[in-house]
Amino acid sequence: MTSSLRFAFLASIAEEAQAARSELVALHGDHSPAEADILVPLGGDGFMLQTLHRFGELGKPVYGMRQGTVGFLMNHYSTDQLIERVQAAKPSVLRPLEMMAETDSGARVRSLAYNEVSLLRQTRQAAHLSIELHGQRRLDELICDGVLVATPAGSTAYNFSAGGPILPLDTHVVALTPIAAFRPRRWRGAVLKADTEVRLRVLDPYKRPVSATADSHEVRDVVQVTIRESSEHTVTLLFDPEHSLEERMLTEQFVGG
Repeated sequence: MTSSLRFAFLASIAEEAQAARSELVALHGDHSPAEADILVPLGGDGFMLQTLHRFGELGKPVYGMRQGTVGFLMNHYSTDQLIERVQAAKPSVLRPLEMMAETDSGARVRSLAYNEVSLLRQTRQAAHLSIELHGQRRLDELICDGVLVATPAGSTAYNFSAGGPILPLDTHVVALTPIAAFRPRRWRGAVLKADTEVRLRVLDPYKRPVSATADSHEVRDVVQVTIRESSEHTVTLLFDPEHSLEERMLTEQFVGG
């Protein structure tokens, strides 16, 4: 049986995800991502991010279903009434961050991040960083394990574990959060307008090397990283109304443990 919507079912390598894909293809058929109306990744949040990085340029709505360990960005898995669920789903439009990383060899690497851009020390020695916003120096020296800039959608992930705030989706802000800051010890980060250009400079890159990661894309031995919200890229995630991304982010703030 083929549905009126054209689906592209994409599955992680997990056995349960592959089995779910086979079941859904038998019910609804399957199309390539370029030909589909809806992309349906089956897996966890990691696989969702892989899907966005690989196919986000197509501009197709994405309705993920959980078949992995962590599924904050996923709906619950069910084969029942998939067409009706997709048609009733609530859209959340995400705008990723753009990272431009410059390395000590002079290379310039650009990447997108739907969750966060993070800088982390590469050795046992703490990183020494400076922070500029729109070209103005705001922090002369941050001694830390690292620092990250998180989108609202990514604010419940690494950012929240590092002590950063959870950001509502419609506030058009990002979180700048230190990771294990040693000096200044009392600095807990900042909430910035989403269009703020953040430049992080590594003050001693040879003695204290630092890597930069945009979601899962790592660049090692960076000397400077510039981060800004993308003005060109967006993706639309679809969520069941009773489990919208806004509701999940609100719930996360009232759950202990």
